[in-house]
Amino acid sequence: MPVRPETATATEQGLGGVQAHSGDFVALLDVERLERDLFRGRCHDGMPSRAFGGQVAAQALAAAGQTVPEDRTAHSLHGHFLRPGDTARPLVYTVERVRDGSSYLSRRVTAVQGGELVFTLTASFKRPETADDRQPAMPRTPAPPDLPDMYETWARNNPADFARAEFCRVLDMRYVPGPPEPTTPGLTEQKLWIRASERLPDAPGLHARALAYASDLFLAPAAALSHQLPRMLRDEPSSVFLTSLDHSVWFHRPFRADEWMLFAQRSPTSVDGRGLAFADVWSIDGSLIAHVVQETVVRPSRAARRR
Repeated sequence: MPVRPETATATEQGLGGVQAHSGDFVALLDVERLERDLFRGRCHDGMPSRAFGGQVAAQALAAAGQTVPEDRTAHSLHGHFLRPGDTARPLVYTVERVRDGSSYLSRRVTAVQGGELVFTLTASFKRPETADDRQPAMPRTPAPPDLPDMYETWARNNPADFARAEFCRVLDMRYVPGPPEPTTPGLTEQKLWIRASERLPDAPGLHARALAYASDLFLAPAAALSHQLPRMLRDEPSSVFLTSLDHSVWFHRPFRADEWMLFAQRSPTSVDGRGLAFADVWSIDGSLIAHVVQETVVRPSRAARRR
């Protein structure tokens, strides 16, 4: 396994007055409660000086989760990225208690920075119940120990970029390349195994936030696979500009984010400067644990347009 970027001694001011280190996944997913329905969080970069969208979504879910009873778990979230977040300043999350039903609860969260709306989230929570259970079989794919560590490739091809990446400190990843030829004309495909690097507490809400964080890492690149490999696997500059427009997750079955999860990703279309990508998420024992959908901007980069 490659040497991970050094964990900073105090790069983030920890929430609630505690110093949070970059490698502390729990701290990255947490928010500080300011008032009954008002919270604050800090985010690391996704792109330079722009907050990572998966962390913003996870923190918004954390804020919503602090306003529901402990016996309710998130079953869906739907987010819209409206402006880039500034990583030098905190985000303030306001929760609106839209509905408190006997089975389902709904929350709306707005993330504001400098008086401007950055992100909105709607999340739904429910009490577990017994019902019929069906799902397809998990796709056949190499097991994580049989795959190379993609961080080694990234560190070799672009050591400076690898050293700046925060998520490498908290996630283990293995990449499964797509088929040489699309299984369906016009379809792009790739698979990833992802898990938290360290054991997480036994809190379902925390594992849901961890999956939400991880789910935003490779969906946009899946929509651009017909143009280029993900940045971790190439040594040339990007020819495509990517930024998320919206992001949805449906949670199906209990899981642990500190155990390997398979993200089977596909993108059926890219048109009008937008790409759509899906992910079926499986636990290592073959349970279908979540579905993810994202629409993203897909445009030639400025450098590519100048060439």
